[in-house]
Amino acid sequence: MPSNDGVLAVARSFRVLVIGGSYGGLSAALNLWDLSRGRLPRFNYAYEGPPPAHRIPIQTTIVDERDGYYHLIGTPKSLACEKMATESWTRFQDIPALKSPNFKIIQGSVSKVDCAAKVAHITDTTTKSTITEPYDYLIVASGLRREYPTVPESLQRDDFLEEARKHAENVRNAQGVVIVGGGAVGVEMAAELKMLEPQQKVTLIHSRSRLLSSEPLPDEVAKRVCSILQEEGVEVILGQRVIDTTAVDAEAGQRMWRLTLGDRQQIMTGHVLSAISRCVPTSTYLPAQTLDKEGYVKVHSSLQFSGDIPNSEHHYAVGDLAAWPGIKRCGGAMHMGHYAALNIHQQMLAECSGEKPSLTTLNPSPAVIGLALGTKAVSYTPDEGTRHGEELLVSLFGEDMANTSKFTETIPSVQAI
Repeated sequence: MPSNDGVLAVARSFRVLVIGGSYGGLSAALNLWDLSRGRLPRFNYAYEGPPPAHRIPIQTTIVDERDGYYHLIGTPKSLACEKMATESWTRFQDIPALKSPNFKIIQGSVSKVDCAAKVAHITDTTTKSTITEPYDYLIVASGLRREYPTVPESLQRDDFLEEARKHAENVRNAQGVVIVGGGAVGVEMAAELKMLEPQQKVTLIHSRSRLLSSEPLPDEVAKRVCSILQEEGVEVILGQRVIDTTAVDAEAGQRMWRLTLGDRQQIMTGHVLSAISRCVPTSTYLPAQTLDKEGYVKVHSSLQFSGDIPNSEHHYAVGDLAAWPGIKRCGGAMHMGHYAALNIHQQMLAECSGEKPSLTTLNPSPAVIGLALGTKAVSYTPDEGTRHGEELLVSLFGEDMANTSKFTETIPSVQAI
């Protein structure tokens, strides 16, 4: 039966469970919500044709360990800048797009998913009770477990603001800061700290002979990043591993640290930050046959589970947790979430009409990257090569590490239902 806006209503209703309320999970949930309401998806670059002709009743449950959406790529600056910290964490209850009875938010962690029964077992953070949540479609987007200070330790916004305040205070008052690890997080952290605290001595130590050594990027990218860091005033030490870190009581009772490098060189500093990547997939709640040997979820190009499990066509993985080629990044996670929403919507329509769904497939992701380095940015794409400069920083990250840029504004923003 047509509604007042001319969209046909579907009698069947669907339950969608999204595990993970960050870039990929919210992209999938909100794009699917748009489609189910007979609207163009907010990421409509991969959608062809007019708005959907049918309105599909869906109930979406989002489970996340945090009490809100956290802008992860802003961490190097958020932990050192009070204003940025305040803006980078938005409670789910404060996101206009989720203020609908069709969305339910559970702060908790998933302990087990039964794919055959289509049921997830969730431990509620507040009550510590176990919740059994049935679903028709599952989207896993819980990402990777990362260590502080790559991500904050806090799970509540208020706790995070206090954590960020203490972090910034420790950095500001230290007699020098050493960052260990020259990956994407380490180089951004070094540059942001030097920009925010220009009087502070900032040293970046990396065990390999070039920065960004774990990423499939040309040497010219690493060289450009290194030169910009040095221009910004960061001391860069390459090819040396930190083999020992010892606490030393300095004068006036201030704690110092003595770092011993592989060549036996010793460095004294007031604060040490580890940016060595130890990312672990958060997939322990899934059946083993859905995972590869490293714990990532095996998926088809449709983003449906490819493991030998019941109802695999109703299970999707997006973002960092999916076993998919390419550099893990927020733009890729949102892109995957959008594709998952398109495909689930097609399956819902097919279940109601009896027709075969037309699924959208994802192409392998090329190696691309964008880095904010103080007053400049560096980017790389296969088509454009390596780019850098102050104007690039503005175009890629704006004034708030892209939290309200064209890439992320459709997630927590301000965009209402």
